[in-house]
Amino acid sequence: MDTPIATVMPDTPITPSSPSGNRELMNLETQPNKRRRKKSIVWDYFTVETVDAGCTRACCNQCKKSFAYITGSKLAGTSHLKRHITMGICPVSRQKNQQTPNTPSTKPGSVTDPPKRRYRASPGISSISFNQDRSTQDIAKMIIVHEYPPHIVEHPAFIDFVHTLQPQFNVASFNTIQGDCVAIYLREKQRLLNFISGIHGRVNLALDLWSSNQSVGYAVLTGHFIDGDWNLHHRVLNVVMVPSPDSDVAFNQALASCLSDWRLENKLLTLTLDRSFSNETINGNLRGFLSVKNPFMLNCQLIKGNCYARVISRLAQDALGAIWETVDKIRASVKYVKTSDTHEEKFLELKERLQVPSTKELFIDDQTKWNTTYHMLVAAHELKEVFACLETFDPDYKIATPTMDDWKQVEILCTYLKYFFDAANILTSPTYPTASVFYHEVSKIQAELTQAAMSEEPFTSYLTKPLKERFDEYWKDCFLVLAIAVVIDPRFKMKLIEFSFSRIYGEDAGMWIKAVDDGLHELFHEYLVQMLALPDTFMDEGLEVIPKSEASREETLHAGNIEEGTPQEHSQDMSLISIGDGLSDFEVYISEDTSGQPMRSELDQYLEEFLLPRTQDFDILDWWRLNQAKYPTLSRMASDILSIPFSTVPTDSVFDTVSKKIDSYRSSLRPVTLEALICAKDWLQYGSLSSDSQ
Repeated sequence: MDTPIATVMPDTPITPSSPSGNRELMNLETQPNKRRRKKSIVWDYFTVETVDAGCTRACCNQCKKSFAYITGSKLAGTSHLKRHITMGICPVSRQKNQQTPNTPSTKPGSVTDPPKRRYRASPGISSISFNQDRSTQDIAKMIIVHEYPPHIVEHPAFIDFVHTLQPQFNVASFNTIQGDCVAIYLREKQRLLNFISGIHGRVNLALDLWSSNQSVGYAVLTGHFIDGDWNLHHRVLNVVMVPSPDSDVAFNQALASCLSDWRLENKLLTLTLDRSFSNETINGNLRGFLSVKNPFMLNCQLIKGNCYARVISRLAQDALGAIWETVDKIRASVKYVKTSDTHEEKFLELKERLQVPSTKELFIDDQTKWNTTYHMLVAAHELKEVFACLETFDPDYKIATPTMDDWKQVEILCTYLKYFFDAANILTSPTYPTASVFYHEVSKIQAELTQAAMSEEPFTSYLTKPLKERFDEYWKDCFLVLAIAVVIDPRFKMKLIEFSFSRIYGEDAGMWIKAVDDGLHELFHEYLVQMLALPDTFMDEGLEVIPKSEASREETLHAGNIEEGTPQEHSQDMSLISIGDGLSDFEVYISEDTSGQPMRSELDQYLEEFLLPRTQDFDILDWWRLNQAKYPTLSRMASDILSIPFSTVPTDSVFDTVSKKIDSYRSSLRPVTLEALICAKDWLQYGSLSSDSQ
């Protein structure tokens, strides 16, 4: 029996100096604490026995064997007692558990029943009422977010699991849950549509083609745009089945659906595809289509026919293919080590004996992801000394070992794969990169391949010449957009173009620099014309509503520099502009007339100012947000340019060597259901949009 704990009345102070205080303190120290009630299930099978002072043991009720429980101040716990019962260590328990199936079991709670885990309900859980509709919605959301098959609601094991959790829940049918998934999609689509309609900038589209086991393809269109708070967004907008992916007009209908669904007519700036599923004929048809649907898109000059990620992937595959026999040798050796614990132990033992300092771990690559092959080669190259000696150390190792020349080629190969990996890796960051980021990686690859192709080292030249020829095609297609995007970065402007082009083009750099400068001014001219042609009032991001007459007047006099004026300055001499008589080009002409006192445009003023220092934490979107009042037209152009996507593939497919594929189950669903599942998953991961219209 536990001894009661001594109590001290609050009104009776105790001091160590008083005799009564000493006695009370001694009494408190010598009295054992009252132990809380034992809750472990093992005490149904054990009895606590006191052996002597300071020693308590637990005795099995079946076999009478005793176990340590409390010795002095040490508590042995109950884990060893549970093992005695549940693992058949107790001879009596083991004998009873060996009963034949026809022998009636002992009564519940006997030693043959395994201890049951006791669960404690979460606080307040009993106060939550069951809601059938909400639970059904949660299942639909679960199916969308985790890509579970909608038919899961008809799987017997899932139904049993749900009924175990909540017997009252009536699991919905496939048709019902399919309808709920589509309803979530439609609700989120309306929210996104309201949000996109509220932005003042343009939308850039990326079009990718996913394959299937059937003969049909799926066009996946992703919109990229910057909102009024200068946040970059990218959302999957449409997933459209393409019955004949090889047709010259295969993507016209998909693009038409996207423009119509999201009200993007006259709001599209660029379209990015990839040549793996497009060609000049397809691109030409799309240009003709967009020239009608989207006449202000610079005559469709900004259709880009190469996906950045896929170009990098093809370069990497070509580089690996240049020495595929050596790569296969290394893969076989790595597989030998990693598929047997004994082989790996011998390999690590040899590594220690040779004192190889590498900390990298070997792993077998996934040949559908080229970056895993690159990392496998890097790790194997650091351990090449171990592989060279493995044959003499491990008699079972009979695989052809790469020679020293092979390892030298692997080292050169990995040097260029590193450039490709770094270039592709920017697409895997948690936040999608702005368009200004891509120029650095692309120009670096272009410069390195240009230099390497002229190398006197035979293998380097052999490896990089074909890569340069392939990459030249991408550079020719995209250099203008890439360059304009980096000029928008106030840390670089045209200075970086001049610097990098001199490395790439040498004496011919001037011609290419002029092409960028001309293209930049032409694009700014387009935006200036559009700003002058806006309706009577417009809302610039972060600015007050500016009357059209004032904006036109100041744009005309200062070529895009809007300054605050007094009401008396709002004359009617610009009234012709507000009625839309087609003289906006004339206003641009007189603003650029150099016969009088020359006025610098926003663009020229921006380019002539000093570069900002290059800092790691620079936020280009935040800089333009803070400077949009200074550069109203140029900031609108920057907003559109910085959201241009150079890649068409999702983040998880950046390093893929094959195109993304819809599995057989999903391709068997109705097209509207498939589109709902893919789009809604993409939208739900970003949470709610900051729009009052939601």
